[in-house]
Amino acid sequence: MLTRKFVLTILFIIALVFVGCKRAPVETTNQTAPASPGTARRSVDVVKATPQPVEIAAGKSAEALVKVNIETGFHVNANPPTYPYLKPTELEIPRSEGVSVAFIAYPNAISRKLQFAEKPLAIYEGEITIKANLSADKGMKPGQKDLAAKLNVQACDDQVCYAPGTIDLVIPVNIK
Repeated sequence: MLTRKFVLTILFIIALVFVGCKRAPVETTNQTAPASPGTARRSVDVVKATPQPVEIAAGKSAEALVKVNIETGFHVNANPPTYPYLKPTELEIPRSEGVSVAFIAYPNAISRKLQFAEKPLAIYEGEITIKANLSADKGMKPGQKDLAAKLNVQACDDQVCYAPGTIDLVIPVNIK
C-alpha cells in the first residue's frame, strides 16, 4: 500500500505541472495580427483583395476589377487548378437587385513545379487581377450601389497548403 507521504508528493508534483502549464489569459481583438515564424498561417492572412469602383450605365455592361495581392513566398491555386482536389481561386458575385454577372475572367496561371506535387501546378503569385463583366438592368436608377462578393482562396508555400478561406468583399458600383 502506498504511504501517505508518497501520495502527497505525487499530488504536489501534479499541482506544480498544472500551474506551470497554465496559460495567461489572451486579449482578443477583431484585428488579425501577422503570424510569427513557426505559427500556423491561414489563407486569408497572406491574401488581400481590393475591388475597384465601377461605373455602369443602366442597360449596359462594364468590367469590375478585383486586385488580389498574394504575400511573397506564397501562392494560390489557379482557376482552374491542376488537380480536381485543389481549391481554385474563385470570385463569387451573387445576382443583386438590378446588377448581374455575365462572366468572370481569371488571369493566366503560372506553371510551377513544387516539392509536394508530382507535376507542375497552375498557380498565381504576387499581384493578379480578376475581371467580372457586370450588367445593369435598363430600369436601374442612377446612384451608388454596393455589390457583395466573396473571394475563395487556398494559399500555399513551397511545402504545405493551408486551410481554404473566404474574403468578403464589397464592389462599389455607380449606376449612371
